[in-house]
Amino acid sequence: MSVRIIMKLLVETREQLDDDLVRIAFRHPIRPQLPIWTPGAHVDVRLGNGKIRQYSLTSDPSDLSRYAIIVKRERDGRGGSDFIHEHFTEGTHVRVSMPRNNFKLATGRGVLIAGGIGVTPLISMGRALSQSKMLESFYFCSKTSRPSIEGELSQFCGDSLSTYFSNEPDSQRLNVASLIENLSSDLHIYCCGPERLMSEVKHLTSDWNPDQLHFEAFNASEDQKHKAEPFDVTVSSTGETLRVSESQSILDVLRVAGYVIPSSCRQGICGTCECGYTSGEVIHRDSILSPDARQDRIMLCVSRARVSVTLDL
Repeated sequence: MSVRIIMKLLVETREQLDDDLVRIAFRHPIRPQLPIWTPGAHVDVRLGNGKIRQYSLTSDPSDLSRYAIIVKRERDGRGGSDFIHEHFTEGTHVRVSMPRNNFKLATGRGVLIAGGIGVTPLISMGRALSQSKMLESFYFCSKTSRPSIEGELSQFCGDSLSTYFSNEPDSQRLNVASLIENLSSDLHIYCCGPERLMSEVKHLTSDWNPDQLHFEAFNASEDQKHKAEPFDVTVSSTGETLRVSESQSILDVLRVAGYVIPSSCRQGICGTCECGYTSGEVIHRDSILSPDARQDRIMLCVSRARVSVTLDL
């Protein structure tokens, strides 16, 4: 676990892409270059109202003079996108973290499947795969046509891009089952979008090698069957054992006890509070860790344990 460095950046440009989409580009007020990042990475954006939100970088990783994000205004969201749309004007100072990547490109040819605003992390990934001649195909689904997004994708995807708009009379829906059936299982699949889309892709690729499948969630999935139970958490460095009630998270209990634990999303989707554990039966409730990583890693903001867990902290 490491504390993320926060930079004070300037909004260099603000571009209204659609009624509910805005592209914000940041630059450093003094330094000519920003920290290096890789396709699929995201940053924490600290809003003036005290909230922290994660946004995928959509710019070109080879151009370190700026970071760009695309933000969709979610009318029924948690308030972050509203704040950005209303207050992030050119010249505004914004605190932005160094990039983190939980959605990295693997070696090999890739198929990208994007639903709605889930296209944002796949923009830089598609560009990188295209540049290395490793882009097999890019499927973009949305309720309505997004000319600005389509135009950007077509610049580097060319004929590899297929678009589907469910509310457009002249467009058809993506047949996910047919798509997966006709893919070679040696390809890498990268998918980001609504839970329904990702669940369908996961179901249809259940017999694939897990190393070929890559997903990024923007919101935590709800488990209606989960019933939280109290358990004990032991800090290995001090030997202290703390009780986590059914209404608390490990993160909250550790902070109350005086431990300094970095966090951001509190939904198990950003990776900031990732921590190791040495013993215990963990109930993983995050959307990031791979099956292998779950053998000794835990997200403190959402995951729990049966009876007890010892943290490598």
